[in-house]
Amino acid sequence: MARKQSSIKIMIMQRIYFLLETIFIFFGLFITSIVLISLEIFETDGVIYGILFYLIRAMTVIVAVTLFMYVSNFTLYKKRHEIIIERDISPSRSFLNLFSIKRSNFKYQLLYGILILFLVFVPIDFLTYLFVPEMLTYSAEALTSDISNMYFLEPYLIFLGSVIIIQFSVAFYEESLTRGFLTNRGSDYVPKMSAVVISSFYFGMGHFAYILNPYGPQYPIFFPFLWLTEAFFIGIILSLTVLRRRWIFPAIFAHGMNNIISAHAIWNYLQGNDFMILALFLYLPLMIIGVVLLLLEFPLIKESFSIGIKDLKLYFKNDVQIKEPTDYKIIRIMLDFLFGFLIFVLGFVF
Repeated sequence: MARKQSSIKIMIMQRIYFLLETIFIFFGLFITSIVLISLEIFETDGVIYGILFYLIRAMTVIVAVTLFMYVSNFTLYKKRHEIIIERDISPSRSFLNLFSIKRSNFKYQLLYGILILFLVFVPIDFLTYLFVPEMLTYSAEALTSDISNMYFLEPYLIFLGSVIIIQFSVAFYEESLTRGFLTNRGSDYVPKMSAVVISSFYFGMGHFAYILNPYGPQYPIFFPFLWLTEAFFIGIILSLTVLRRRWIFPAIFAHGMNNIISAHAIWNYLQGNDFMILALFLYLPLMIIGVVLLLLEFPLIKESFSIGIKDLKLYFKNDVQIKEPTDYKIIRIMLDFLFGFLIFVLGFVF
């Protein structure tokens, strides 16, 4: 999609209108999530409460984003048509099309999800737990302090059934909002890589927010900052994949499966098991599978990696299409991180 000439004013206005539309979406999420109040009757049973909470939240995100994106498009259209160029289809339909899985492309979507899981998520978690073992303690205490995560304290069969439902619900919600809306819709307002950085920084800040957890002050700021860094990096990869392939299933699949694997590491820690045992019987086989996949799908991985690196390099260069001076480039990058943070604050408030 073509982009209009840029100036500092236009760069700011593009992001402000995107922020306004984001407010509509977060308000929609707040309205549709009112139904979660009815779950208070289940708070005495943390497992049932957690399953229903995450499952209902995952279902409401589709309704909220689709409906309130339509409302915002209708409300803001006249004011923003000078700074963005509309798609041929409505924003709501563009969002819903990301979830399309056809018989002809299902195996390719699944392949992308598997590759992202084994070559991105698993190595990052494994290396983190291996070299920063205190992260397991931090993760366990941060997560189990919330009643919706009480399933971590249950026997294995109850934990297993709960973690599958809950973590795929979490992945569906987060990917729908972060990649499905923020990245995808953001690319209508700002350059593609700006949308990627804004949404990824928002995603990272969501993990950094655990610093506000009751257990947060007991740990160095390094721990939530490490989560921020990892989530930001992963967010960039997932966002680029969604924008390039127009598929969101690979992101949901990889995110959900990794959450389940990571949850097993935390559950085993809470049972008093040594991480090295888990590393030997869980992470080592997964890492071996990752190496095999790397060898088998090397041409595809190399192509995707090259495209991603090229996009990142272009982001940090002056935009030659609009003859962008260096000071504008610096302002553009600073604005992206600023608005990623502002969106996080809005999400935290709602």
